[in-house]
Amino acid sequence: MDATQLNWLSASDAARALRDGAISSEQLVEACLARVREADGAVQAWAHLDPEHALTQARARDRDRSEGQPTGPLHGVPVGLKDIIDTLDYPTEDGTVLHAGRTPVHDATVVAMLRAAGAVVLGKTVTTECAYFAPGKTRNPHNPEHTPGGSSSGSAAAVAAGMVPLALGSQTNGSTIRPASYCGVYGFKPTHGLVPRGGMLQLSRTLDHVGLFARTLEDLALLGEQIVGHDPRDPDTRVRARPAFVSVAGAEPPLPPLLAFVKTPPWDRAADDLKAGFAELVAALGDRVVEIELPESARQAWDWQRTIMEAEMAANFAAEWERGRDQLSPQLRSLLERGREARAFDYQTALARIAPLNEGFAEIFERCDAILTPSAPGTAPKGLDSTGDPAFCTLWTLCGMPAVSLPLMQGENGLPMGVQLVGPRAGDARLLRTARWLAAQVQSG
Repeated sequence: MDATQLNWLSASDAARALRDGAISSEQLVEACLARVREADGAVQAWAHLDPEHALTQARARDRDRSEGQPTGPLHGVPVGLKDIIDTLDYPTEDGTVLHAGRTPVHDATVVAMLRAAGAVVLGKTVTTECAYFAPGKTRNPHNPEHTPGGSSSGSAAAVAAGMVPLALGSQTNGSTIRPASYCGVYGFKPTHGLVPRGGMLQLSRTLDHVGLFARTLEDLALLGEQIVGHDPRDPDTRVRARPAFVSVAGAEPPLPPLLAFVKTPPWDRAADDLKAGFAELVAALGDRVVEIELPESARQAWDWQRTIMEAEMAANFAAEWERGRDQLSPQLRSLLERGREARAFDYQTALARIAPLNEGFAEIFERCDAILTPSAPGTAPKGLDSTGDPAFCTLWTLCGMPAVSLPLMQGENGLPMGVQLVGPRAGDARLLRTARWLAAQVQSG
Protein backbone atom coordinates (compact mmCIF):
# COMPACT_ATOMS: atom_id res chain seq x y z
CA MET A 1 0.00 0.00 0.00
CA ASP A 2 1.50 3.34 -1.12
CA ALA A 3 1.96 5.33 2.08
CA THR A 4 1.90 8.61 0.15
CA GLN A 5 -1.66 7.93 -1.02
CA LEU A 6 -3.18 6.81 2.28
CA ASN A 7 -4.98 10.13 2.63
CA TRP A 8 -7.28 9.12 -0.25
CA LEU A 9 -8.45 5.96 1.50
CA SER A 10 -12.07 5.98 2.53
CA ALA A 11 -12.58 5.96 6.27
CA SER A 12 -14.06 2.46 6.06
CA ASP A 13 -11.09 1.11 4.10
CA ALA A 14 -8.68 2.89 6.44
CA ALA A 15 -10.41 1.44 9.51
CA ARG A 16 -10.16 -2.07 8.01
CA ALA A 17 -6.47 -1.59 7.13
CA LEU A 18 -5.78 -0.35 10.64
CA ARG A 19 -7.57 -3.34 12.19
CA ASP A 20 -5.60 -5.73 9.95
CA GLY A 21 -2.30 -4.07 10.82
CA ALA A 22 -1.65 -3.17 7.19
CA ILE A 23 -1.10 0.47 8.14
CA SER A 24 -0.64 2.46 11.33
CA SER A 25 -2.60 5.48 12.45
CA GLU A 26 0.63 7.45 12.46
CA GLN A 27 1.16 6.65 8.77
CA LEU A 28 -2.42 7.58 7.92
CA VAL A 29 -2.35 10.86 9.83
CA GLU A 30 1.05 11.78 8.38
CA ALA A 31 -0.33 11.18 4.86
CA CYS A 32 -3.24 13.50 5.63
CA LEU A 33 -0.89 16.13 7.03
CA ALA A 34 1.30 15.84 3.93
CA ARG A 35 -1.77 16.49 1.81
CA VAL A 36 -2.60 19.52 3.97
CA ARG A 37 0.89 20.89 3.36
CA GLU A 38 0.45 20.29 -0.37
CA ALA A 39 -3.09 21.58 -0.90
CA ASP A 40 -4.20 23.87 1.89
CA GLY A 41 -2.30 26.90 0.65
CA ALA A 42 -4.89 27.11 -2.14
CA VAL A 43 -7.92 25.67 -0.33
CA GLN A 44 -7.46 27.14 3.19
CA ALA A 45 -9.79 24.67 4.87
CA TRP A 46 -8.26 24.71 8.36
CA ALA A 47 -8.79 27.19 11.17
CA HIS A 48 -6.67 25.38 13.79
CA LEU A 49 -4.20 22.60 13.03
CA ASP A 50 -1.36 21.28 15.20
CA PRO A 51 0.44 18.53 13.26
CA GLU A 52 2.45 17.29 16.24
CA HIS A 53 -0.65 17.04 18.42
CA ALA A 54 -2.44 15.06 15.68
CA LEU A 55 0.53 12.68 15.40
CA THR A 56 0.68 12.31 19.18
CA GLN A 57 -2.95 11.17 19.16
CA ALA A 58 -2.20 8.75 16.32
CA ARG A 59 0.77 7.23 18.13
CA ALA A 60 -1.38 6.77 21.23
CA ARG A 61 -3.99 4.92 19.14
CA ASP A 62 -1.27 2.69 17.69
CA ARG A 63 0.10 1.99 21.17
CA ASP A 64 -3.38 1.07 22.45
CA ARG A 65 -3.77 -1.42 19.62
CA SER A 66 -0.34 -2.96 20.10
CA GLU A 67 -1.03 -3.39 23.83
CA GLY A 68 -4.34 -5.11 23.19
CA GLN A 69 -6.47 -2.30 24.58
CA PRO A 70 -10.11 -2.04 23.48
CA THR A 71 -10.51 -0.31 20.13
CA GLY A 72 -13.48 1.37 18.49
CA PRO A 73 -14.85 1.41 14.92
CA LEU A 74 -12.89 4.58 14.09
CA HIS A 75 -9.72 3.65 15.97
CA GLY A 76 -6.88 5.66 14.46
CA VAL A 77 -9.00 7.35 11.76
CA PRO A 78 -8.60 11.15 11.50
CA VAL A 79 -11.61 13.46 11.56
CA GLY A 80 -11.97 17.20 10.97
CA LEU A 81 -14.33 19.31 13.10
CA LYS A 82 -16.07 22.55 12.18
CA ASP A 83 -14.81 25.35 14.39
CA ILE A 84 -18.14 25.75 16.18
CA ILE A 85 -17.72 22.35 17.88
CA ASP A 86 -15.98 22.58 21.25
CA THR A 87 -12.68 20.76 21.71
CA LEU A 88 -10.67 20.85 24.91
CA ASP A 89 -7.37 20.51 23.00
CA TYR A 90 -8.00 23.09 20.26
CA PRO A 91 -9.48 26.60 20.32
CA THR A 92 -13.08 26.99 19.19
CA GLU A 93 -13.53 30.52 17.84
CA ASP A 94 -16.78 30.19 15.86
CA GLY A 95 -15.47 32.20 12.94
CA THR A 96 -15.85 35.53 14.78
CA VAL A 97 -13.38 37.98 16.24
CA LEU A 98 -15.65 38.21 19.27
CA HIS A 99 -14.67 34.65 20.24
CA ALA A 100 -10.98 34.91 19.30
CA GLY A 101 -8.79 32.89 21.65
CA ARG A 102 -11.74 30.99 23.13
CA THR A 103 -10.49 27.71 24.66
CA PRO A 104 -13.23 25.33 25.86
CA VAL A 105 -12.68 23.22 28.97
CA HIS A 106 -14.85 20.34 27.74
CA ASP A 107 -15.32 18.48 24.48
CA ALA A 108 -18.64 18.74 22.70
CA THR A 109 -20.69 15.56 23.12
CA VAL A 110 -20.04 14.43 19.54
CA VAL A 111 -16.29 14.91 20.05
CA ALA A 112 -16.36 12.76 23.18
CA MET A 113 -18.24 10.11 21.17
CA LEU A 114 -15.67 10.25 18.38
CA ARG A 115 -12.78 9.92 20.79
CA ALA A 116 -14.55 6.94 22.43
CA ALA A 117 -14.76 5.37 18.95
CA GLY A 118 -11.00 5.84 18.61
CA ALA A 119 -10.94 8.76 16.16
CA VAL A 120 -8.04 11.18 15.91
CA VAL A 121 -9.07 14.84 15.89
CA LEU A 122 -6.91 16.17 13.07
CA GLY A 123 -7.93 19.81 13.57
CA LYS A 124 -10.65 22.45 13.33
CA THR A 125 -12.07 23.44 9.96
CA VAL A 126 -13.11 26.91 8.83
CA THR A 127 -16.67 28.10 9.42
CA THR A 128 -18.36 31.22 8.19
CA GLU A 129 -18.89 33.89 10.83
CA CYS A 130 -20.99 32.30 13.60
CA ALA A 131 -22.09 29.65 11.07
CA TYR A 132 -24.11 32.23 9.13
CA PHE A 133 -23.54 33.80 5.69
CA ALA A 134 -20.35 35.93 5.92
CA PRO A 135 -17.70 33.77 4.17
CA GLY A 136 -14.51 32.52 5.74
CA LYS A 137 -11.20 32.09 3.94
CA THR A 138 -11.88 28.67 2.37
CA ARG A 139 -11.86 28.18 -1.42
CA ASN A 140 -13.52 25.51 -3.53
CA PRO A 141 -11.02 22.66 -4.12
CA HIS A 142 -12.23 22.24 -7.72
CA ASN A 143 -11.70 25.90 -8.60
CA PRO A 144 -10.39 28.43 -6.06
CA GLU A 145 -12.30 31.25 -7.77
CA HIS A 146 -15.59 29.66 -6.64
CA THR A 147 -17.18 29.40 -3.21
CA PRO A 148 -17.04 26.09 -1.33
CA GLY A 149 -20.45 26.93 0.14
CA GLY A 150 -21.21 27.55 3.77
CA SER A 151 -21.31 27.55 6.60
CA SER A 152 -19.42 24.23 6.89
CA SER A 153 -17.03 25.35 4.17
CA GLY A 154 -13.80 24.02 5.63
CA SER A 155 -15.20 20.59 6.46
CA ALA A 156 -16.55 20.00 2.95
CA ALA A 157 -13.42 21.34 1.28
CA ALA A 158 -11.01 19.36 3.49
CA VAL A 159 -12.77 16.08 2.67
CA ALA A 160 -13.02 16.91 -1.04
CA ALA A 161 -9.32 17.82 -1.25
CA GLY A 162 -8.20 14.56 0.37
CA MET A 163 -6.92 16.17 3.57
CA VAL A 164 -9.12 14.08 5.86
CA PRO A 165 -11.57 11.24 5.16
CA LEU A 166 -14.32 12.44 7.52
CA ALA A 167 -15.50 15.75 8.92
CA LEU A 168 -18.34 17.18 10.95
CA GLY A 169 -20.21 20.39 10.24
CA SER A 170 -23.66 21.73 11.03
CA GLN A 171 -26.82 22.84 9.28
CA THR A 172 -29.38 25.46 10.31
CA ASN A 173 -30.58 26.12 6.77
CA GLY A 174 -28.34 24.58 4.10
CA SER A 175 -24.90 24.52 5.71
CA THR A 176 -24.08 20.84 5.13
CA ILE A 177 -25.99 19.82 2.00
CA ARG A 178 -25.00 22.91 -0.02
CA PRO A 179 -21.20 22.77 0.55
CA ALA A 180 -21.27 19.01 0.00
CA SER A 181 -22.89 19.68 -3.37
CA TYR A 182 -20.48 22.47 -4.31
CA CYS A 183 -17.39 20.50 -3.26
CA GLY A 184 -18.46 17.18 -4.77
CA VAL A 185 -18.62 15.02 -1.62
CA TYR A 186 -21.33 13.18 0.26
CA GLY A 187 -23.10 15.23 2.92
CA PHE A 188 -25.61 13.98 5.47
CA LYS A 189 -27.97 15.88 7.77
CA PRO A 190 -29.54 13.37 10.18
CA THR A 191 -32.99 13.68 11.71
CA HIS A 192 -33.31 16.61 14.11
CA GLY A 193 -32.50 15.45 17.64
CA LEU A 194 -30.76 12.24 16.56
CA VAL A 195 -27.20 13.55 16.98
CA PRO A 196 -26.57 15.62 20.14
CA ARG A 197 -25.48 19.25 19.89
CA GLY A 198 -24.18 19.81 23.43
CA GLY A 199 -21.00 21.88 23.29
CA MET A 200 -21.71 23.39 19.88
CA LEU A 201 -22.43 27.01 19.02
CA GLN A 202 -26.20 27.35 19.15
CA LEU A 203 -27.92 29.40 16.48
CA SER A 204 -31.40 27.90 16.69
CA ARG A 205 -32.54 25.04 18.89
CA THR A 206 -35.39 24.39 16.46
CA LEU A 207 -33.23 24.25 13.34
CA ASP A 208 -29.65 23.31 14.28
CA HIS A 209 -28.41 19.91 13.13
CA VAL A 210 -25.00 18.23 13.18
CA GLY A 211 -23.79 17.56 9.62
CA LEU A 212 -21.50 14.81 8.27
CA PHE A 213 -19.09 14.83 5.30
CA ALA A 214 -17.36 11.89 3.61
CA ARG A 215 -16.24 10.63 0.23
CA THR A 216 -18.45 7.51 0.34
CA LEU A 217 -21.90 6.60 1.62
CA GLU A 218 -20.38 3.75 3.62
CA ASP A 219 -18.28 6.32 5.44
CA LEU A 220 -21.32 8.47 6.24
CA ALA A 221 -22.96 5.42 7.79
CA LEU A 222 -19.82 4.54 9.75
CA LEU A 223 -19.45 8.07 11.11
CA GLY A 224 -23.14 8.52 11.82
CA GLU A 225 -23.40 5.31 13.80
CA GLN A 226 -20.81 6.58 16.29
CA ILE A 227 -22.48 9.89 17.15
CA VAL A 228 -26.14 9.06 17.75
CA GLY A 229 -27.22 9.23 21.35
CA HIS A 230 -28.81 11.07 24.25
CA ASP A 231 -27.21 14.18 25.73
CA PRO A 232 -28.61 15.91 28.82
CA ARG A 233 -27.25 19.15 27.36
CA ASP A 234 -29.45 18.77 24.29
CA PRO A 235 -33.15 18.65 25.23
CA ASP A 236 -34.14 17.48 21.74
CA THR A 237 -32.29 14.17 22.08
CA ARG A 238 -33.69 11.13 23.83
CA VAL A 239 -32.54 7.72 24.98
CA ARG A 240 -32.90 5.33 22.06
CA ALA A 241 -31.27 2.29 20.52
CA ARG A 242 -28.41 3.27 18.24
CA PRO A 243 -29.48 2.86 14.59
CA ALA A 244 -27.60 0.19 12.66
CA PHE A 245 -26.52 2.63 9.97
CA VAL A 246 -23.71 0.49 8.54
CA SER A 247 -25.63 -2.78 8.16
CA VAL A 248 -28.88 -1.20 6.95
CA ALA A 249 -27.20 1.24 4.54
CA GLY A 250 -25.09 -1.58 3.11
CA ALA A 251 -28.02 -3.94 2.52
CA GLU A 252 -30.02 -4.31 -0.67
CA PRO A 253 -33.51 -2.76 -0.50
CA PRO A 254 -36.22 -5.45 -0.27
CA LEU A 255 -37.86 -3.80 -3.30
CA PRO A 256 -36.53 -1.21 -5.76
CA PRO A 257 -37.22 2.16 -4.11
CA LEU A 258 -39.79 4.59 -5.46
CA LEU A 259 -38.69 8.24 -5.39
CA ALA A 260 -40.88 11.35 -5.31
CA PHE A 261 -39.39 14.07 -7.50
CA VAL A 262 -40.25 17.38 -5.82
CA LYS A 263 -39.10 20.63 -7.44
CA THR A 264 -40.15 23.00 -4.57
CA PRO A 265 -40.87 26.73 -5.14
CA PRO A 266 -37.18 27.71 -5.64
CA TRP A 267 -37.11 25.61 -8.84
CA ASP A 268 -37.31 28.77 -10.96
CA ARG A 269 -33.92 29.78 -9.52
CA ALA A 270 -32.27 26.56 -10.65
CA ALA A 271 -29.61 26.76 -13.37
CA ASP A 272 -30.42 25.40 -16.82
CA ASP A 273 -27.80 22.66 -16.60
CA LEU A 274 -29.23 21.50 -13.27
CA LYS A 275 -32.74 21.37 -14.72
CA ALA A 276 -31.42 19.41 -17.69
CA GLY A 277 -29.53 17.04 -15.40
CA PHE A 278 -32.61 16.29 -13.34
CA ALA A 279 -34.70 15.76 -16.45
CA GLU A 280 -32.17 13.19 -17.63
CA LEU A 281 -32.03 11.53 -14.20
CA VAL A 282 -35.81 11.29 -13.89
CA ALA A 283 -36.06 9.83 -17.39
CA ALA A 284 -33.35 7.26 -16.63
CA LEU A 285 -35.12 6.15 -13.43
CA GLY A 286 -38.31 5.50 -15.38
CA ASP A 287 -41.10 4.03 -13.28
CA ARG A 288 -39.02 4.29 -10.09
CA VAL A 289 -39.75 8.01 -9.81
CA VAL A 290 -42.97 10.01 -9.77
CA GLU A 291 -43.26 13.79 -9.81
CA ILE A 292 -45.23 15.16 -6.88
CA GLU A 293 -46.40 18.68 -6.15
CA LEU A 294 -45.83 20.06 -2.68
CA PRO A 295 -48.93 20.41 -0.53
CA GLU A 296 -50.16 23.97 -0.39
CA SER A 297 -49.40 24.07 3.34
CA ALA A 298 -45.67 23.77 2.58
CA ARG A 299 -45.36 26.85 0.41
CA GLN A 300 -44.95 29.24 3.33
CA ALA A 301 -42.22 27.12 4.90
CA TRP A 302 -39.42 29.43 3.72
CA ASP A 303 -41.01 32.35 5.57
CA TRP A 304 -41.54 30.23 8.68
CA GLN A 305 -37.94 29.04 8.68
CA ARG A 306 -36.65 32.60 8.38
CA THR A 307 -38.88 33.81 11.24
CA ILE A 308 -37.70 31.03 13.55
CA MET A 309 -34.04 31.39 12.66
CA GLU A 310 -33.96 35.15 13.07
CA ALA A 311 -35.82 35.18 16.39
CA GLU A 312 -33.80 32.35 17.94
CA MET A 313 -30.45 33.65 16.70
CA ALA A 314 -31.24 37.10 18.07
CA ALA A 315 -31.86 35.55 21.49
CA ASN A 316 -28.80 33.29 21.36
CA PHE A 317 -26.46 36.07 20.26
CA ALA A 318 -27.73 38.69 22.69
CA ALA A 319 -24.36 38.83 24.48
CA GLU A 320 -22.44 39.31 21.22
CA TRP A 321 -24.89 42.02 20.20
CA GLU A 322 -24.37 43.93 23.41
CA ARG A 323 -20.63 43.42 23.55
CA GLY A 324 -19.57 43.98 19.94
CA ARG A 325 -22.29 44.43 17.35
CA ASP A 326 -20.02 46.84 15.45
CA GLN A 327 -17.57 43.95 14.91
CA LEU A 328 -20.16 41.71 13.29
CA SER A 329 -20.59 41.46 9.52
CA PRO A 330 -23.41 43.48 7.91
CA GLN A 331 -25.19 40.18 7.08
CA LEU A 332 -25.23 38.94 10.65
CA ARG A 333 -25.96 42.34 12.15
CA SER A 334 -28.94 42.76 9.84
CA LEU A 335 -30.32 39.32 10.74
CA LEU A 336 -30.01 40.00 14.47
CA GLU A 337 -31.75 43.36 14.06
CA ARG A 338 -34.69 41.65 12.36
CA GLY A 339 -34.77 38.92 14.97
CA ARG A 340 -34.85 41.39 17.83
CA GLU A 341 -37.91 43.00 16.25
CA ALA A 342 -39.75 39.73 15.55
CA ARG A 343 -43.29 39.42 16.91
CA ALA A 344 -43.94 36.61 19.37
CA PHE A 345 -47.14 35.79 17.48
CA ASP A 346 -45.27 35.23 14.20
CA TYR A 347 -42.59 33.15 15.92
CA GLN A 348 -45.06 30.92 17.75
CA THR A 349 -47.16 30.53 14.60
CA ALA A 350 -44.10 29.41 12.64
CA LEU A 351 -43.15 26.88 15.33
CA ALA A 352 -46.67 25.49 15.34
CA ARG A 353 -46.54 24.76 11.60
CA ILE A 354 -43.69 22.23 11.80
CA ALA A 355 -45.74 19.27 13.08
CA PRO A 356 -48.53 19.69 10.48
CA LEU A 357 -45.92 19.97 7.74
CA ASN A 358 -44.45 16.63 8.74
CA GLU A 359 -47.92 15.09 8.91
CA GLY A 360 -48.52 16.28 5.35
CA PHE A 361 -45.32 14.65 4.13
CA ALA A 362 -46.27 11.39 5.82
CA GLU A 363 -48.69 10.77 2.95
CA ILE A 364 -45.83 11.05 0.44
CA PHE A 365 -43.65 8.67 2.45
CA GLU A 366 -46.43 6.10 2.68
CA ARG A 367 -46.07 5.72 -1.08
CA CYS A 368 -42.45 6.70 -1.72
CA ASP A 369 -39.18 5.79 -0.05
CA ALA A 370 -37.55 9.21 -0.40
CA ILE A 371 -37.93 12.63 -1.97
CA LEU A 372 -35.63 13.47 -4.89
CA THR A 373 -34.72 17.14 -5.22
CA PRO A 374 -31.65 19.34 -5.91
CA SER A 375 -29.08 20.04 -3.21
CA ALA A 376 -28.47 23.57 -4.53
CA PRO A 377 -29.56 25.70 -7.51
CA GLY A 378 -26.52 24.68 -9.53
CA THR A 379 -22.75 24.54 -9.27
CA ALA A 380 -20.78 26.69 -6.85
CA PRO A 381 -21.11 30.37 -7.79
CA LYS A 382 -18.00 32.20 -8.91
CA GLY A 383 -16.70 34.69 -6.38
CA LEU A 384 -15.89 34.51 -2.69
CA ASP A 385 -18.24 37.16 -1.29
CA SER A 386 -21.19 34.74 -1.04
CA THR A 387 -21.66 31.13 0.02
CA GLY A 388 -24.55 30.46 -2.37
CA ASP A 389 -28.28 29.92 -2.04
CA PRO A 390 -29.58 27.42 0.60
CA ALA A 391 -33.19 27.52 -0.64
CA PHE A 392 -33.29 23.87 -1.76
CA CYS A 393 -32.46 22.80 1.81
CA THR A 394 -34.74 25.12 3.80
CA LEU A 395 -37.92 23.05 3.88
CA TRP A 396 -36.23 19.81 4.92
CA THR A 397 -34.24 21.55 7.66
CA LEU A 398 -37.38 23.17 9.04
CA CYS A 399 -39.11 19.78 9.13
CA GLY A 400 -36.10 18.10 10.75
CA MET A 401 -36.06 15.36 8.11
CA PRO A 402 -32.87 13.46 7.26
CA ALA A 403 -31.26 14.54 3.99
CA VAL A 404 -28.24 13.39 2.03
CA SER A 405 -26.42 15.03 -0.89
CA LEU A 406 -24.89 12.71 -3.49
CA PRO A 407 -22.19 13.97 -5.91
CA LEU A 408 -23.83 12.47 -9.00
CA MET A 409 -23.90 15.37 -11.48
CA GLN A 410 -21.56 17.84 -13.12
CA GLY A 411 -22.38 21.29 -14.44
CA GLU A 412 -21.47 22.66 -17.83
CA ASN A 413 -18.47 24.38 -16.20
CA GLY A 414 -17.13 21.05 -14.93
CA LEU A 415 -17.94 21.71 -11.27
CA PRO A 416 -19.94 19.24 -9.15
CA MET A 417 -23.71 19.35 -8.65
CA GLY A 418 -25.38 17.36 -5.89
CA VAL A 419 -28.56 15.32 -5.92
CA GLN A 420 -30.48 15.49 -2.65
CA LEU A 421 -32.54 12.69 -1.15
CA VAL A 422 -34.83 13.38 1.81
CA GLY A 423 -36.46 10.79 4.04
CA PRO A 424 -39.03 10.72 6.84
CA ARG A 425 -37.96 11.63 10.34
CA ALA A 426 -36.11 8.74 12.03
CA GLY A 427 -35.74 7.03 8.65
CA ASP A 428 -32.03 7.83 8.42
CA ALA A 429 -30.60 4.37 7.88
CA ARG A 430 -33.17 3.51 5.21
CA LEU A 431 -32.46 6.84 3.53
CA LEU A 432 -28.76 5.95 3.26
CA ARG A 433 -29.77 2.56 1.83
CA THR A 434 -31.93 4.29 -0.79
CA ALA A 435 -29.07 6.69 -1.53
CA ARG A 436 -26.74 3.75 -2.17
CA TRP A 437 -29.31 2.25 -4.55
CA LEU A 438 -29.63 5.56 -6.43
CA ALA A 439 -25.86 5.99 -6.70
CA ALA A 440 -25.59 2.46 -8.12
CA GLN A 441 -28.32 3.19 -10.69
CA VAL A 442 -26.55 6.33 -11.88
CA GLN A 443 -23.11 4.75 -11.97
CA SER A 444 -24.36 1.66 -13.83
CA GLY A 445 -26.21 3.82 -16.34
